[in-house]
Amino acid sequence: MWGGLALLSSLLPSCLKGTEPPPQSSTPSPAMDVAKPTGEKNPVSKIALVATKNRTEGVPKAIKLLESNPVQGKAVALKPNFNTADPFPGSTHNDTLRALILALQQMGATPITLAERSGPANTHKVMQQKGILQMGKDLGFDILNLEELGPEGWVHLHPKDSHWKRGFHFARIYLEAECIVQTCCLKTHAYGGHFTLSLKNSVGMVPGSGYPHMGELHGSPYQRQMIAEINTAYSPDLILLDGVEAFTSGGPMRGTTVDAGVILAGTDRVAIDAAGVAILRLLGTTPEVSQGLVFEQEQIARAVELGLGIRSPSQIQFIADDAESEEFARRLEDILLQV
Repeated sequence: MWGGLALLSSLLPSCLKGTEPPPQSSTPSPAMDVAKPTGEKNPVSKIALVATKNRTEGVPKAIKLLESNPVQGKAVALKPNFNTADPFPGSTHNDTLRALILALQQMGATPITLAERSGPANTHKVMQQKGILQMGKDLGFDILNLEELGPEGWVHLHPKDSHWKRGFHFARIYLEAECIVQTCCLKTHAYGGHFTLSLKNSVGMVPGSGYPHMGELHGSPYQRQMIAEINTAYSPDLILLDGVEAFTSGGPMRGTTVDAGVILAGTDRVAIDAAGVAILRLLGTTPEVSQGLVFEQEQIARAVELGLGIRSPSQIQFIADDAESEEFARRLEDILLQV
């Protein structure tokens, strides 16, 4: 029997495009197949790479290098990485979040709703400790605490051939959002994920309490495949990876911190995570992240099987506009193309 989440708020944010009234019961909706984006349609995935330690300058520069504006005139649901309030890269850096929101606003996004749940920490306390509630007031964006959602805020999904025994609940705001932007950190994961980048960031779109999903995920030998399967529920319009510093071991809350000095932007989770793994290998990382080909990493391999992005490293095209960034990109290409 699925448990129900306490109903703390019945208000759904304005970035939802769905008009159908939400269900009033905690009973999960019938299992369903989830539409999957196809990597084959876009044979080349562009990743903007900026070698920098300055987030205020690097974030908008990376986005600008992509030469596209997927957010103009759209309501944006924004997914940060707030597992806990631990300092970056344990959680999204406030300077990155501020720079990203300002860039999205300048690109014409309206409104912006930051939607997140923490775990194991309390989400409201994490946002208080990090100053996110005040930032929302200062910059004029909305905040949705997914931990406070009632049953109407979640939709039960059961993708075909999933390793999830009974499927999973997924945040309605992201399932029905007009536009989705996510920002992830660059770090290893000591509890079975091996690394936590853009694919793993999607775990925060699944409830952390009230349903038994996290126990199933962390207790399964298929954890990394299950992480990828969550991503079948949605497609991001923009991904920003903050790699100014990285955890090369440990994580996701605390770990061995190394200066990496890079910011990536793109739209393809497979490409972003492959590049992130290459950066971790460049810095020196755990045996789990170091072994085999990058595209043989189980999170990435399963995402490729599901058609969530590109199918090989040769489809990644780095975009850089200065010598330091171009050299960084060349080193990543060498790692990605190793056979």
